[in-house]
Amino acid sequence: MSLFFFRLLSKLPISWLYILSNFLYFLLARVFRYRRKVIEQNLANSFPEKSAAERHQIAQGFYRHLADLIVETIKMPAFSVGELRRRVTFYNEEVVKNYLKAGHSVIIMAAHQCNWEWAPSAAVLNGMPADAIYKPLASQRFEKIVRYIRSAFGAKPVPMHRLLREIAARKNEPRLIALVADQVPDRPEMGYWTNFLHQETPFYPGTERLARSLKHPVFYIEMERVGRGYYIATFRPVAEPPYEQLSPGEIIDRYRDLLEKTIRKNPSDWLWSHKRWKHSRKSFEGMGQTRW
Repeated sequence: MSLFFFRLLSKLPISWLYILSNFLYFLLARVFRYRRKVIEQNLANSFPEKSAAERHQIAQGFYRHLADLIVETIKMPAFSVGELRRRVTFYNEEVVKNYLKAGHSVIIMAAHQCNWEWAPSAAVLNGMPADAIYKPLASQRFEKIVRYIRSAFGAKPVPMHRLLREIAARKNEPRLIALVADQVPDRPEMGYWTNFLHQETPFYPGTERLARSLKHPVFYIEMERVGRGYYIATFRPVAEPPYEQLSPGEIIDRYRDLLEKTIRKNPSDWLWSHKRWKHSRKSFEGMGQTRW
């Protein structure tokens, strides 16, 4: 898909794009059965207490969510300021804004829950400058499209490998530093391993290291769908400095607990097609350890 075609598609009314979403759902769930085995295995391991029928219902809900996520992401750059603000409502944002007004940046631990792509731009429109930290894509064409989407309305997309340089260069610029923190670490042997949804799971330790070294407060942004194309984003406190009294890994453990609660409340809205558990902790024993 070229950027020109993407822009044309984004001009369609959201109601038309939801018709496209219905067709995408049919293709993903019924025709191509997109990553069906991965989704089924993830759900079986995460919810052993649920019946096969209940897990099937979650999977079908996920496919509908994924189709909506695709068309909503396409649409976002073409929204008016008022439309996007109306579609993402923030709760507890005053606590975060108080840190920004005092000159402190805030680390936001986000997740692949609901429409995480809308959150940074919506935050900017609500008076909270935001950096969206991301992994660059291999395809230059799609990389260009992703940057176009994520920079809409003034949010700043920052490739992960440039994060430390950006922090150093803009240390006096208070903002949200938002990381999708439920991804698989590039080096699982150096990840922070903990139990998440009944499974040994590696998390990036870098987010906690960053908070400790910069002495920034940490918040989890919980997203909840309240209607098709409408979300509530709640800032939930994770930790604040001083961090000396917190044991290593406690910031990640607190985030894990908050995220797991969110997923259990609305399981279809998490990214179950992600190969989150493709690594085994046993295969990395003795190869390294998390350094704080």
